[in-house]
Amino acid sequence: MQIWGKVVGTFFGFMFGRVPGAILGLVVGHFFDVSYGKDFNSQGGFARFFTSKSDFQSQAEFFHSLFSALGHICKADGTVTNQDIQIASALMDDMGLEDDVRQEAQQAFREGKDRDFPLSEMLKQFKENTHGRRDILRVYLEILIKASCTTSRLTTPKLSVLEKIAYELGFTRKELGLFVVAYETEMRFRRGQAHNANRSQQNDREDFRQNHSGSRSNSGSKSSSGQSQQSRPAYSSQSELDDAYKIIGVGAQDDPTHIKKT
Repeated sequence: MQIWGKVVGTFFGFMFGRVPGAILGLVVGHFFDVSYGKDFNSQGGFARFFTSKSDFQSQAEFFHSLFSALGHICKADGTVTNQDIQIASALMDDMGLEDDVRQEAQQAFREGKDRDFPLSEMLKQFKENTHGRRDILRVYLEILIKASCTTSRLTTPKLSVLEKIAYELGFTRKELGLFVVAYETEMRFRRGQAHNANRSQQNDREDFRQNHSGSRSNSGSKSSSGQSQQSRPAYSSQSELDDAYKIIGVGAQDDPTHIKKT
């Protein structure tokens, strides 16, 4: 599911038109996401990175390299959990891997769990096969980051493996850090918006209940779920704006021309 059009559209709409602008930007961004998603799928999804056999032998090599590295990352904490396996399976679903290709990806994941798995050699070969194309290598690294951060913050062992992978692919530790921060910020952005939406719905239900209860004597009381919603602070507009800047890798103090270019 594509969301970047909605994120960027809402962000710039809010900057230039406050709430009405944000609503308009969200609508425009939604149509952009729908169009981009269709274009992405019509071009073969991840296959768009593999323009010819001379550029890259096959998508199978990409998937083998990806899932073997993911297996190695999951094993970094000592034990591969059921949750780790579910994340890998969900990623295969997202990529549309089926039949023999899926079985090969699953085998690659199992191979990566081996303590003696030759991670550096695999990555060097992978980089060579891609001719060092930064677009493919960055997508590869960002997918691993997403899979590693899906359920919680990165543990030190997993981060160490990601740093090794980033180094072998030609990315600096600073670049890796920026990718991780961007993903964590995106997740906070999405959770914050979802929380505010749930909070608003809860308040609406509570108001409706009080207005139709026939008595205002209990108007000061809240249900346990309402208390839970209220105990957690709202995701403020300022936090939302700050996170939006972080997602695209700029700061509020940056020159507007630089922000627009980014």
